[in-house]
Amino acid sequence: MLRVEGGALRLPQRALVPIEAEPPERIEDLGDRLVGRAFEIGVLEAQDEAVEAGGAAGGGAQRLALDVTDRDAGERMLAIASELFGGVDVLVNNAGTAQWRRLEQVPDEDWYAQYELNVMAPLRAMRAAAPAMAERGWGRVVNVCSTAGKRPSAAMPEYSVAKAAELSLSRLFADRYAKRGVLVNAICPGPVEAELWMEPGGLLDQSRELSGANSREEALATAGAKRPIGRLATVEEIAAAIVFLCSERASYVSGAAWSVDGGTVQVII
Repeated sequence: MLRVEGGALRLPQRALVPIEAEPPERIEDLGDRLVGRAFEIGVLEAQDEAVEAGGAAGGGAQRLALDVTDRDAGERMLAIASELFGGVDVLVNNAGTAQWRRLEQVPDEDWYAQYELNVMAPLRAMRAAAPAMAERGWGRVVNVCSTAGKRPSAAMPEYSVAKAAELSLSRLFADRYAKRGVLVNAICPGPVEAELWMEPGGLLDQSRELSGANSREEALATAGAKRPIGRLATVEEIAAAIVFLCSERASYVSGAAWSVDGGTVQVII
């Protein structure tokens, strides 16, 4: 189910990607047919670019705007994908948000909100998509977690706890479906030069405020220097790990929680 064209991996599967802003240049790698969703209205323009890129790659693509924390979101995404493309072979759970603050500053509603977004939303998506994948005997699921799920961040307490729960959820589904050809894995990125960090008011600006850095450039350099590789990840580097786990080349990988963090979390699991 994998072929290589011009040095790029192409996955001719039906991919369901609950995302905020999937980098358009990776859409052709994710598949010929794609259903994506936007977590906030502000990212719909990026979703339009993703749809255009999917079409330009010779396939079809469709954007579905919904709130993944809705209780019926999983069923709705699967229904649209099934109607348009006949089903789903690949699911990537990549919706998320975070902010920096101390433990005592987090109200109860934000703890609940992070759990809904990072645990219940991927649970519902996997619960909807995985059984049909298992019936066909082939499927791929990638849950985009975080290094904070492996080593809690004191600056993002509710996010860290929710991401740890998502890692456990991912492993449960992996154990449940591996024998039926559905391989479920997680990746754990560290900071990435994407919207969550780089947009005005995002984590970079919050980091600058907390650290007292004189500029965004100084704050970015300081954040990068904390990684053994010496910089933040690019979106393309994270996407490449996802694409591999969605491919036939990852046919013996199940239940993993891969760190894609430049060596930040120095553990061997």
